[in-house]
Amino acid sequence: MKPSAFDYHAPSSADEVVALLAELGDGAKVLAGGQSLIPMLSLRLASFGHLVDIGRITELAGIEAAPDAVTIGAGTTQAAIETDAVVAAAVPLLARATPLIGHFQIRNRGTLGGSIAHADPAAEYPAVALALDAEIEAMSPAGCRRIPADRVFTGFWSTALEPDELLVRVRFPVWTGRCGFAVREFARRHGDFAVAGAAVAVRLGADDTVERCSIGLIGLGPTPIRATRAEAAAVGQRAPIAAADVGALAVAGLDQVPSDLHGPAEYRRRVGAVMVARALTAAVAEAAGA
Repeated sequence: MKPSAFDYHAPSSADEVVALLAELGDGAKVLAGGQSLIPMLSLRLASFGHLVDIGRITELAGIEAAPDAVTIGAGTTQAAIETDAVVAAAVPLLARATPLIGHFQIRNRGTLGGSIAHADPAAEYPAVALALDAEIEAMSPAGCRRIPADRVFTGFWSTALEPDELLVRVRFPVWTGRCGFAVREFARRHGDFAVAGAAVAVRLGADDTVERCSIGLIGLGPTPIRATRAEAAAVGQRAPIAAADVGALAVAGLDQVPSDLHGPAEYRRRVGAVMVARALTAAVAEAAGA
């Protein structure tokens, strides 16, 4: 199939983008890397009268490091993030999640902002943003605002971004101390969306007790999910911790787990619990050896 007809716009600056979005309203859609949007348009799963292409706006790309955070432009490609030494050192969870996104051809075009704005619950970046308490910066004709990651994802493929807002950058706080990070997911083939997965970050105290724990769940609901009950259960445990129990708690009570041709909801829960346990075990082991 082919997409339905649309008008194509190629603004040269972020200011032009938000002006267009304000003028065109709900009929406009931002096009970044297009790795999710183009297939949806081609399958007629989505239709827009206007596409606003931001792929050539250089001010939307780039990685900036500060002592307490790394800020990444929304137009930065996943391939650039994957190979960046600053990201690998300061935000390891983001760096380790990136190779799990599709195939390298997709990562060459796909962007950080596109993945966050698309809000696919089976995607890696939204789960990492949740786990790390990232902040999303959005720009509109009224100015800029920062949205905490836990307030961004409002439903399946939907976010708190207004029709005239453009996601311009994402700020990832830097964890310090004896920290460990891990991403584990199960997919039937490399490059497929995960049946279930988890992005985990932990910090240990001097006595190997868990001081801080963050768990983002992948593919286990209509939105990315933060497993706050499981995090609380992990905090205070001394390494090695009861990872299987934490994994079981992470999926307990999830009542909107997808059920489709890749597996029923109960199967996804079981896989999710195992992925949490494996990621947590790896993260704690890394922190203990830090």
